[in-house]
Amino acid sequence: MREITPDYQSVTGRVIGNAQFAAGALTENLVTHPNPFDARLGDTKRVAVPIALPGASRTRLRHDAAQRGNVRRRRQLVLALNIVTVLALVAAMVGVLSYGGILGAEWVMLAAYTVTLPWLSIGLWNSVIGFWLDRKYGARAAKHVAPVIGRPTGVEPITTRVAIVMPLRNEDPTGSLASLRTLQAELSRRPYGRFFDFHVLSDTDDSAIALQEEAGIARWQHHAQVFYRRRTDNAGYKAGNIAEFVHRCGDDYDFFLPLDADSVMGAETVLRMVRIMQAAPELGILQSLVTGLPSKTFFTRAFQFGMRHGMRAYTLGSAWWQADCGPNWGHNCLIRTAPFRAHCMLPVLDGTGPLSGYILSHDQLEAALMRSAGYEVRVLAEETESQEANPPSLADFIRRDLRWCYGNMQYWKLLRIGGLAPVSRLQLYLAIQMYLAAPAWMVFIFGGAWLATQSDQVAGVPLWAGLGLFALLMTLNLFPKLMGLAQILADPHRAATYGGRGRVAAGGFAEILFSMLVTPVVAFALTRFMIGLAFGKRIGWSAQQRSRERLEWGEAAAVFWPQTLAGLALAGWLAAMAPWALVFGAPILVSLIAAIPLAVATTMPFANRLSLDLGLFDIPEDRVGIDAANPAPLREADIA
Repeated sequence: MREITPDYQSVTGRVIGNAQFAAGALTENLVTHPNPFDARLGDTKRVAVPIALPGASRTRLRHDAAQRGNVRRRRQLVLALNIVTVLALVAAMVGVLSYGGILGAEWVMLAAYTVTLPWLSIGLWNSVIGFWLDRKYGARAAKHVAPVIGRPTGVEPITTRVAIVMPLRNEDPTGSLASLRTLQAELSRRPYGRFFDFHVLSDTDDSAIALQEEAGIARWQHHAQVFYRRRTDNAGYKAGNIAEFVHRCGDDYDFFLPLDADSVMGAETVLRMVRIMQAAPELGILQSLVTGLPSKTFFTRAFQFGMRHGMRAYTLGSAWWQADCGPNWGHNCLIRTAPFRAHCMLPVLDGTGPLSGYILSHDQLEAALMRSAGYEVRVLAEETESQEANPPSLADFIRRDLRWCYGNMQYWKLLRIGGLAPVSRLQLYLAIQMYLAAPAWMVFIFGGAWLATQSDQVAGVPLWAGLGLFALLMTLNLFPKLMGLAQILADPHRAATYGGRGRVAAGGFAEILFSMLVTPVVAFALTRFMIGLAFGKRIGWSAQQRSRERLEWGEAAAVFWPQTLAGLALAGWLAAMAPWALVFGAPILVSLIAAIPLAVATTMPFANRLSLDLGLFDIPEDRVGIDAANPAPLREADIA
């Protein structure tokens, strides 16, 4: 695979200008704009835009210098922790495999195992740091890692124009427009509602869905002002849709806030983010921490329960050292319009291979470009009214994950773009490495299965050393969720919002079992897709399935037959060659063989009812009505 070179004439990731991008892709009457990416490709020096800080005093400047020194030391500490952890885990595996000498297959296993470690290690230390910050600073933890969010007091007037935009593509518009209308109604009741405009940016090419969109917008427009635009060509996918908007309407708005079709945000959270951005002219992107919406399906409830706990500790810890090079997840974030339009237009990757063309995973690259332009990217690392709906079934989750995998693999062509901050470049690499870990893990597993049939090699390996290392790896891999659960269990009042510590512990235990069954199925799907990617397979941007009653057997079989076949083949081979290994391989074998019934069962009505009736995987939003009807007794401290 070729990569970007500093020579503009030979660059693989060559970028078309915005005017070229617009021609036949966005609208016919766009004003042409130079694309700064063209110069960036030939420039390896850091590009910075001077930012004027009104009223900045010498005290503030000294404070900022001290903060930069703190961040530098934090990054050095995190780097050292991760290097030591990876080297220690590699040494431990070498110790296990070295009995009787390391065979060629074992070298392959060791290489695959090493590929999985950076993502495991960064998750471990981010979550440990996040837990420590939460226990030390409590509700002030987010302000500690990002002092900028503490600048406004919450009573400052809104003085900036804000566009709230929702890109759609063949989505069911009923729920999407309903959540957007709710936010519009909430903001309209606030004193500063007039500063917000709402734009629905449609890329829908299904005529029936387009008619539903238009009808829904027309009903909405009877009660409020809302802007609707439908592109006839979805060039550039979501990023192209946003690019068209900022070039067409960017002069009218200081900030814009993109929402996905399944996004939900509260007015108070939006107003708070706007006040933060107003008070911090150095901010280019402010990303909120996104949590899952209440759900009635077993799969979604289990998935978002684990994700919520894992993301909370992980995000707080990562914000501690990423600082001004924070993440962008592409939605539920506030973006400064002018620098985004000037610096964050995406390249179209040259070539005919599967990684060429328009970039699907636009978010993290936009964050890297914004930081490179001299603006900070920060995350509001605390739970607010910022939510999204999660996939309703395992099949839908995998379809979404494959699209993200495809987009992240395109970052290979972007790692050598000139001017990126080192941390931003690292984030692009980690976005790639996150998905490389899945096939590496599968190579390690199948290599271990082959090794199990080599009796002369296995005879010298100490059983308990191998099992001990495996248990350690599984524990470390679960640390983001474990630290997130520990945050809740350590605080009785926070645990009460989930229904109590017992319910939290039961939900955490059940979710870990659930994820252990689901993870091999997902890893196999990613591995199969990436093998196809190597042979030219590519995917586009299709509409996501965001709600369903249940997953039918036929659809599940069509999606998961490769996992079932691979699991049966591996089990049969081990049964014939090394029956004893079936005991140790049982968790993975059961997961693969049972992929079809697992996917179906986790959407069945009885499983959904059971989860709801027991309160299993309840999140605070699920408990609002229940706890209001059964209030907890007041403590003396509350009465005082």
